[in-house]
Amino acid sequence: MECLGTFLKSRRDRVTPAEIGLLTYGTSRRVPGLRREELAQLAGVSAGYYTRLEQGQAGAVSEQVLDALARVLRLDRVETVHLHNLARQSVRPGLSEPPREEPHSRVLTLLESLGEATPAVVLGRRGDVLAWNRTGHALVAEHIPFEAPRHPRERPSIPRMFFLDPHTRDMHRNWQALAAVHAAYLRLTAGRHPTDTRLAALIGELHMNSPDFGALWATGDVSDCTTGAMHLQHPTVGPVSVDYHVWLQPDSPDHRVEIYTPNDATSADALRVLNEQSGRSEEPEPMPRPRGLSVPGGSSP
Repeated sequence: MECLGTFLKSRRDRVTPAEIGLLTYGTSRRVPGLRREELAQLAGVSAGYYTRLEQGQAGAVSEQVLDALARVLRLDRVETVHLHNLARQSVRPGLSEPPREEPHSRVLTLLESLGEATPAVVLGRRGDVLAWNRTGHALVAEHIPFEAPRHPRERPSIPRMFFLDPHTRDMHRNWQALAAVHAAYLRLTAGRHPTDTRLAALIGELHMNSPDFGALWATGDVSDCTTGAMHLQHPTVGPVSVDYHVWLQPDSPDHRVEIYTPNDATSADALRVLNEQSGRSEEPEPMPRPRGLSVPGGSSP
């Protein structure tokens, strides 16, 4: 996972003295960004206290100090939330088995009310697919069984598919941009749930098996996942360009309903074809699950 000190250092390395108006008088510098002393002075804390913060030895940190650090480091809203999340963690949070994730009945009602014309997927906190309609399944993962989300131990993991499944990677024409979002959102989630043993296992698995994930994780980027574009080369209907929109669920805040809307006429026609084809069979024939889409014991308890 990640600790407060690691995140602070990664953000400190990105801010140059010139960006915040510090004069260096041409002296050589051994750090890529701000020195600890410079950041401490600008945030209004002692250099010794800030050093203890990065070393995880400062104990509880006030919101005022965190906000001052966020201001100097030029953190955006999501990065500031992540900073506060990390500060609330214990120095060595113990991992624990999370409760089973099930989609709320109202979420399933919402999914049903969307019908099949609008592709939609219900995602859990770790990016596991908890439910989807047939068009959503056909759009994002028609190569795996439609029934998989019904069985906790067989639920597809979108982050795992993105980084470990060649089919998923080949289908996304803007894979690099979307992969960066997935890695950054996993970091945000890890800050919210530092004791989730399955989340820690997922991040560790991706580190070990995907150099691309490791490189993205090393950037320290953190972001929310609310809306964006997906450009696909779909194996059934060819080029499809859609926007994804995430609806958060007050009754189950870790769960998201992700819906997809076409952003051009050709893509709208492609979604209609997928809708028609997915509706021809009540129960599509299960297809072999690609390797790497689930860990031993499944992605959910």
